[in-house]
Amino acid sequence: MIKYILESFRKAFIIAGTEVRKLFHDPTELISRAVQPILWLGIFGEALSKVRAIPTGGVTYLQFITPGILTQSVTFVAIFYGLYIIMDRDAGILQKFLVTPTPRLALVWGKMLSATVRGISQAVIVFIFAFILGIKLHITIWTIPGVMIIVLLGASFFTGLSMIVASIVKTRERFMGIGQVITLPLFFASNAIYPIQIMPPWLQVVAKINPLSYMVDGLRSLLVSGVTTGILADIGILLAATLLISAVSAYMYPKVVM
Repeated sequence: MIKYILESFRKAFIIAGTEVRKLFHDPTELISRAVQPILWLGIFGEALSKVRAIPTGGVTYLQFITPGILTQSVTFVAIFYGLYIIMDRDAGILQKFLVTPTPRLALVWGKMLSATVRGISQAVIVFIFAFILGIKLHITIWTIPGVMIIVLLGASFFTGLSMIVASIVKTRERFMGIGQVITLPLFFASNAIYPIQIMPPWLQVVAKINPLSYMVDGLRSLLVSGVTTGILADIGILLAATLLISAVSAYMYPKVVM
């Protein structure tokens, strides 16, 4: 079992390296994806910060919303990663992977790691724009590893979820539609842009089982409040969710070509 896991890790890094090289050859995707967080912070965040109708626990609304927009950016990158699976299948690349002795878990983890690289690049963009807007964040040598761990787990979970969706819907058009149906409700049913306490009771229940809420909570603890007493719980929940989704994704992965 240990040998299987180590072999899966080794091959996952090889697969992730291939994906990252694709990104460096064509970085236009990163530029296009930078537009969304900039609009959310520069327009939505700035506008609502003037209203002051949302309780933010003693910090400015722009500080409060920045971890939520970072989480949204990572989630949107990861959730559409299943589209690459369908594209690889249509190009015949996926079939070649599946006939090799490479563990299915390695294929899943490889995609998760490459999505993490994209997620971290989104984090850098959000941090730069936050600096331009004068948003005060706790960015230190101690918080950066924590942010990277949360981005890794969050990107991995939603990448795994997208791979499961890709194995079911088969076509790009259906995947794009379902991707939007998944991401927008998850985003608005979380603590990304408003605290859970002001939600109606039924929505609070949804928010508390939403992995995206734990990403936001962990990032907000590191970058805004500085109170990290609950961060281990956030990371633990994300880790458990990621391991579960990894197993399901590895099982469903070959079904993409069926």
